[in-house]
Amino acid sequence: MNLDNLPNISFCETDGSNVEQEVITGYEKIAGVTLAAGDPVRLYLESLAYILTVQRQVIDLTGKKNLLAYARGDHLDHLGALTDTPRLQAYFASTAVRFELGEVQTSAVVIPAGTRITPDNQLMFATDDLAEIPAGSLSIDAIATCQTEGTIGNGFIPDQINRLVDPVAGVTKAHNISTTLGGAEIEADDRYRERVQLSPEKASVAGPSGKYEYWAKSAHTDIADIAVLSPTPGKVDIIVLLKNGELPNAEILNAVEAVVSPEDVRPLTDNTEVLAAETVEYTIELSWFIGRSNATLAASIQDKVNQAITDFMLWQRSALGRDINPTELAHQMRQAGAKRVEITSPVHTPLTGRQVAILAHDGLLVTYGGLEDD
Repeated sequence: MNLDNLPNISFCETDGSNVEQEVITGYEKIAGVTLAAGDPVRLYLESLAYILTVQRQVIDLTGKKNLLAYARGDHLDHLGALTDTPRLQAYFASTAVRFELGEVQTSAVVIPAGTRITPDNQLMFATDDLAEIPAGSLSIDAIATCQTEGTIGNGFIPDQINRLVDPVAGVTKAHNISTTLGGAEIEADDRYRERVQLSPEKASVAGPSGKYEYWAKSAHTDIADIAVLSPTPGKVDIIVLLKNGELPNAEILNAVEAVVSPEDVRPLTDNTEVLAAETVEYTIELSWFIGRSNATLAASIQDKVNQAITDFMLWQRSALGRDINPTELAHQMRQAGAKRVEITSPVHTPLTGRQVAILAHDGLLVTYGGLEDD
């Protein structure tokens, strides 16, 4: 069930003018009088109506926070507790770090656990475990984790983290050899709400797709979409897509595998395999025009249309199995102010649940055709 399709509800009247009218009309009926504007009694009742309106808004909000579609923050956490579905906490980014010696040593060189390196003397990464450079070797690789949670630790490419904070005798160089990944913020309300809604599925013993989807999304907050497919009896493929259409690394795939493979989650007859989404590349080649009546807004419209194209690319790669849809592209551009759009590519292309559409490298060619008569 899509929560967005549920009707809006209200637990009590919250419109201030209606509450005021109820209070004044009720008093006039009981007292048998008509209160003119400015009457001291009417002014008192108006102030009372304001207090009642505020209280009713609190009552209405309190009632709504007990419903999944409306709950936010701590109230949503309490609803999650009813189905043993805690909010996912923030994750720390990590990377592989190589420690190098200036020359071969005759004895092992110990890299203590917690040895820190940094890209900027502010953000720190520290080794998870003790590591040793064996005698006769020049280097050793170790996993280092960011000491600040969240996405701030993501995206440092190899060699960007290269300043050794805690000196180690003999070590002349330390640097990351892989891009930092895995950092994530605490689970946002909308994503958490989806998992709470899915949580009853985890009680099933028959292996429905919703159960696998619930557990897979519990593995990491960056997971945006899951497809559960069974190409043959007993074979279950779990396809993973991250936020913004990113593909999962081995760490996240292993995390998903770890939560869907236990026997209390997976029926014994199911053989699960966790896979990254398959990418299908497309290109954008189009021309577009602005109506002459909007000539004075041309610069603003161009900015909005360019943003609409960017938004389309994000929309296209944000879900598994989402067909490549030029109609949606034209619609978003028209909403942004384009009078006419001529699209050469992409063409409509159906995708399977294993696939996600990604713009090809150098695949964007947009031509603004100028003004034309309305």
